[in-house]
Amino acid sequence: MKTGMQQHTGLRQELRINPRLYQAMDMLYMPMLDLQQHLQQELLSNPFLELEEPEDEDTPEKTTEEEQEEVKKEDEVDWEEILLNGFDVGGQKEQYEQLEYVEPVSVETRDLADHLRDQLQMLEVPPRQQLLCEEIIGNITEDGYLVCAPDIILAAANHWLISNNPALQVNLDEDEDDEDGDDPFAFEDVSGAPHSGGNGKIPALPTGVSLFTQDELESAIGVVQLMDPAGVAARNLRECLLLQLRDLGDTNTLTYQLVDEAFPDLIAHRWNDLARKFGVEPRAAQTAADRLARLDPKPGLKYTDRAAGYITPDLIVDYIEGRYQVFLNDTGVPRLRLSRAYQDIARKRGGMSQENKDFIASRMNSATWMVQAIEQRRQTMLKVMNFIVDRQREFFEKGVEHLKPLTLREVAEVISMHESTVSRVTNEKFVQTPRGVLPLKFFFSSALSTASGEDASARSIRAKLEKLVADENSKKPLTDQQIVHLFEEQGIQIARRTVAKYRDQLGILPARMRKRV
Repeated sequence: MKTGMQQHTGLRQELRINPRLYQAMDMLYMPMLDLQQHLQQELLSNPFLELEEPEDEDTPEKTTEEEQEEVKKEDEVDWEEILLNGFDVGGQKEQYEQLEYVEPVSVETRDLADHLRDQLQMLEVPPRQQLLCEEIIGNITEDGYLVCAPDIILAAANHWLISNNPALQVNLDEDEDDEDGDDPFAFEDVSGAPHSGGNGKIPALPTGVSLFTQDELESAIGVVQLMDPAGVAARNLRECLLLQLRDLGDTNTLTYQLVDEAFPDLIAHRWNDLARKFGVEPRAAQTAADRLARLDPKPGLKYTDRAAGYITPDLIVDYIEGRYQVFLNDTGVPRLRLSRAYQDIARKRGGMSQENKDFIASRMNSATWMVQAIEQRRQTMLKVMNFIVDRQREFFEKGVEHLKPLTLREVAEVISMHESTVSRVTNEKFVQTPRGVLPLKFFFSSALSTASGEDASARSIRAKLEKLVADENSKKPLTDQQIVHLFEEQGIQIARRTVAKYRDQLGILPARMRKRV
C-alpha cells in the first residue's frame, strides 16, 4: 500500500446557497416594519435604486416642443461626471447634515422602585431606618414581592455600614486575623444581641455606631409595607392579601380570617372544612372567599414599565361583495424601482475605468435583484394568505369553533414551495381580519380525529371546551371524563389527559375547584 498525497479530478453535485438567497430568505422572515427599515437602508447604499412615486396629475403638460426642450435642458445632469467624482450630490453640506437620520432610543421611565423611594423621601424616618428601607426597596421584584431573605438584606446593609465607617473597618480587620475564620458579616451589637447571619466573634464597635439588628430590619419592612400600592414588600401571597385587607379596613371580616388562619384550606377550596372551623355555612365561606377577587395578587405590576405592543398587520382580509379578499398592507413600505438616470449611465460606460464599470455592474445587478425579491415576497405572502382564507372560510363566517386543522406542509404542497419558505412567511406576521388582528400562526394547528372521518382543529377543540365550561351548572361542574363523553357525542375522539392538558392551557380549574355550594 503506497502512502502519500495524490491529486485527481471528479464531478459531483452539491447545493450551495449564495448570499443573495440568504438575503431573500431574510426578507421573507421580516415583519413589515423591519422590511421598511431594510429597504430604506438599501436606498441609501445603492444609487441604482430610487423611490417609485405617483405622478403628479396637477402638473400641466407642455404643449410646444420648445417648452419641452427647455424643461429637458433644466433637468439634464452630467451623470457621468457625478459617477466619476464619487457621487457628489452638490448643494450646501449643512442642508444634507440636517436630514441625517437619527435612530430613536428608549427613554428611561419611572418604575416601582422610584415610586417607593418618592414616598420614602416624604416620610420622617431616622437615617438608619431610611438606609434599611432603601436596601429593602432595592430587593423588591417588579410584581411587588420581597423575595430576598432577611439575613441577606441585613448582611448587605451592615456591609455598607462597615465600608462607610473606617473605625468599623479597622475592628473588622482585627477580627479577621482571629484563627476561628468566621463570617465577617456575622456580628453582634454592643449589647451582645446576635444578628442573623452567623456566629462570628464580635468586634469592639466604636461609641455611637452599631450594626443593624433584626428588629430594625423588621421595623423597616413594616414601613415599606405601609406604602402605596397596598400589599407591596410582602414575602408571599398570603401576606400580600392580608396587607391589602388591612389597608381596606377589613380586619374583622370572615375574609380576613380565612386568609390569616386557614390559607391552605382556602386555596384548596375546602368549603366544608372552613365552614366547620369558623362555624358558618359552606356558602358563607365561599362568598367570603369571593371577595378576594377585588384584591391584586401582584400589586407592583401597575408601576412596571411595559411598552405598548403596537402591531402593524402585514396583510388585510376584507369581506367585499360577498367574498373575502386579501390585500398586502405595504402602504408604508418604500416602492423601489431602478433609477432611469443610472440605467442610462450603465448603457454608456465608454471612457470609464474598469473599476467603475465593475462597480456599475455590481450595483445594477444588486438593484435588479432587490426589486425582484420584493415582488417575489409580495406574491408569496398573498399566495399563502389566499390559501388560508379558502381553507378557513368557516372560521371567518362562524368563529373559532369552526377552525380547521392546517399544517405548513399542506400549504407548501398547494402553492408549490418548500415548507421552510412557508414557515418564514408566516413567522411573526399578522393579518387584520373581520375577526380581529391575528398572527398567521393562529391558523395552523394539529388535528384530532372525528367519527365522520374529518379532522378537527386542536384550537377549535379548546374553544369548544371553554364554551362547555362556561355553560355548565356551577353546582355540578363537568369533570374531565364527562367532557370526554360530551365530545364523543359530537363525534370527536379525545382522551381525558388531553382534556386536562387543554383545560390547564386555558387556565380552567378542575371540577372540584369550580364547584359552587
